Amino acid sequence: MGRQTYHIPFGTEASKPSLKGTMIYYDSFQHTTDEQLARAAQAAAARSFSQLVLYPLHEATVKRLTGETASAFYKRDDRVHEWRRDQRIMRNVTVENWDGKRKKYTPLEAALRFMDEKYPSPLFLYLTADNANRFASFATFEEWIVRIRLVVDEPPARLHPRLEKYRHRWDTVDELLAKDKPEEREGR
Repeated sequence: MGRQTYHIPFGTEASKPSLKGTMIYYDSFQHTTDEQLARAAQAAAARSFSQLVLYPLHEATVKRLTGETASAFYKRDDRVHEWRRDQRIMRNVTVENWDGKRKKYTPLEAALRFMDEKYPSPLFLYLTADNANRFASFATFEEWIVRIRLVVDEPPARLHPRLEKYRHRWDTVDELLAKDKPEEREGR
């Protein structure tokens, strides 16, 4: 392959990418509606995330995390793939099936380490209010909350004390969408 000479005018600066980070929707997707998925995609698109990753959990992980039973992984995974194909909100939506490939319980910390290595930073973890409270109860929460940010689908009815302590590290979807409205930008 031959060399090519490029002439760049003096003072030219490289363009900065307008897209940033990854939003990861970590859920069983057992009871998640298309409207909830669309809302997550709207939040990701409004805040200019480079991609939205849908991370369905294996049945064993759902059982250990919530105590509930979930339908077979492949059924929930197929449903999420179908939604991804049909949606028109965000261009770069990925369905991560690492938990399904493992075919066993995967701790949240292991999943976070995997996603931290695979996807571009900063990472925003999208959780339901119940899962956010569960995550806050883990011993490793304080280690992870300084490395990632949380997006909670709705304000929890009762906040875990660690969620209160780290309130500056998480937002609700409504807060994220409100930050994108033009009338708020003018008031700044």
